[in-house]
Amino acid sequence: MTYETLTQQAIPSFSVDEQALAQAELYTHLETQAEVVAPTQDPLTSRDRRIIGEIIEVEPESVRTIWIEGGITVWVQLIGGGRLPFDRNWFATRVAEVKATLPETPRERNERLSDELEKACTVFGLYCGEIDWLSFSTKLYQDGHFVGFVGCNQQGWYTRPRQYGVNRVAASAEQVIALLGVRATVAA
Repeated sequence: MTYETLTQQAIPSFSVDEQALAQAELYTHLETQAEVVAPTQDPLTSRDRRIIGEIIEVEPESVRTIWIEGGITVWVQLIGGGRLPFDRNWFATRVAEVKATLPETPRERNERLSDELEKACTVFGLYCGEIDWLSFSTKLYQDGHFVGFVGCNQQGWYTRPRQYGVNRVAASAEQVIALLGVRATVAA
């Protein structure tokens, strides 16, 4: 007959620092897993971060989020921890001042132009091909048929019906699409 002998095992002792480190590691892991399952959409654009960074004199990447509490206080949460409170009116004034002087980055320009082009295409019932982001140009199609080229450069929005030819320039994406002879779609 066999006998089983049970012995008491020693419980490992952790120092407070080791436990805090393990807890932080667990939270980081859970945060990463939650982001994979349900990614959160960042409410701040890179331009927003640049503006806030300029106001509070920190690197834009260190700004996590911003919110208004009680309609009076603007709170800025930083990535490394810490929160900074500001008077809402003062902060709004500073945002307007910084916005007026902060140059648009190429990425911000492309995002703005892409939004404008998308809205114009919707008006005319068009869709665009793959955008060349360096020159911001693309081909336009309607019902699977090629309509023309459209893009934006230093002169403004331009269009042409064929790959080679003279560009026709206008002030907006909607105006250059109209120069191609395309009519706006009418709701039935």
